[in-house]
Amino acid sequence: METPIYQRPVELLQRLIRFDTTNLPGNEYDCVMYIKSLLDDAGVESTVVAKDPKRPNLIARIAGRGEAPPLLLYGHVDVVSTKNQPWTHPPFDGEIRDGYVWGRGALDMKGGVAMIVSAFLRAQVEETSLPGDVILTIVSDEEVDGIYGARFLAENHAGLFDGVRYALGEFGGYPVQLMGKEFYAITVGEKQTCSLRAVIRGEAGHASLPMRGGAMARLGVMLTALDQHRLPVRITPPVQQLIETLASNFDDPEATTLRKLLDPAHTDAVLDTLGPIGRNLDALLHNTVNATIVHGGSQINVIPSEIIVDLDGRMLPGVSPEELLREIRDVIGPDIDVQPVVYDPGPSHTDMGLFDTLARLLQEAEPGAVPIPWILTAVTDARFFSQIGIQTYGFLPMNIKGEANIWDTVHNADERVPTYAIEFGTNVIFESLQHFTE
Repeated sequence: METPIYQRPVELLQRLIRFDTTNLPGNEYDCVMYIKSLLDDAGVESTVVAKDPKRPNLIARIAGRGEAPPLLLYGHVDVVSTKNQPWTHPPFDGEIRDGYVWGRGALDMKGGVAMIVSAFLRAQVEETSLPGDVILTIVSDEEVDGIYGARFLAENHAGLFDGVRYALGEFGGYPVQLMGKEFYAITVGEKQTCSLRAVIRGEAGHASLPMRGGAMARLGVMLTALDQHRLPVRITPPVQQLIETLASNFDDPEATTLRKLLDPAHTDAVLDTLGPIGRNLDALLHNTVNATIVHGGSQINVIPSEIIVDLDGRMLPGVSPEELLREIRDVIGPDIDVQPVVYDPGPSHTDMGLFDTLARLLQEAEPGAVPIPWILTAVTDARFFSQIGIQTYGFLPMNIKGEANIWDTVHNADERVPTYAIEFGTNVIFESLQHFTE
């Protein structure tokens, strides 16, 4: 008798990779319907909702004891392009070579989908006692903007998630190397995105004549100011807990140095001494802004009167676009017109209520693990679910050892994941389904 697919999460991942769900265009239909067929076979009723029939979303629920609010498990099946990337193995074959599953989505995030679907099916088939209902949601379109996926669900089908307080999604629950020691990062929040546009004006003229203080010169001054000045230090509760946990796992002088990060008078000076980890912590202790696109000038012999600069702003939880604008203007001065263009709000605060439970489950699965809270500098579908009151924990546990560079393959050539990490994560998530509470 064949072993049920939920007991073979690695094989499930291989099958998922073989669906080419590159976004754009997405074409997630066949992949989502395959997962639905697995739920049908296990006797789980599911609902399909879609803005575009070719890009559906799947929602299924298993009843629990009613002792806790429902828990949401969600993941996306669309993936980014492999175009012009030098892959060693075909990106949509899902091969197993050298102990790895190779293919686009192995890490981001069909590996996670294989884990949550396997754990969910196991809970159904084995009639596992659950504290509350568990809702499985498979979405399309995470890699672009969620218009057909999580954004669509949050804006049009929020009732499907009534009562949900916590969710498990991407990324987190895996080891990171910080200052020579290993910690397991559990993502408890993410920065918000706010794209901005700066308009720089100056006197126009013929390029054969000297021009001092024109738009081009003012552009240089603005870019230099942004390059040489950080925005103000902001210490959020999760990052304070992160740094305190890090410090408690080091002896002096490292411990004292880390604790100085929590004193705004010393934060920036300490960051400059920390090397690679300093760059990561820098983004967790400040809002950030980077100039990414410049529009200006139309003819080689004409000095432009206007230059437009697009800026990528990233704000810590709870910060508003107005606060970010004030910080930017304090750096570049009040004379340059800067305005928000697109703002994707995230949660206003971080609910740490499930962190200790997830940390304990990780430590039970991986003795000696030191869990830390983490804030993503990028964004996920968590921002959409936060708008309907759901706190996402990035918790797709993988005990990947000594392979820090493997995360460089996300959105890159030769994306792959160790088979043992998929087995490990599936088991930890299954344990999580049995122990989540308020």
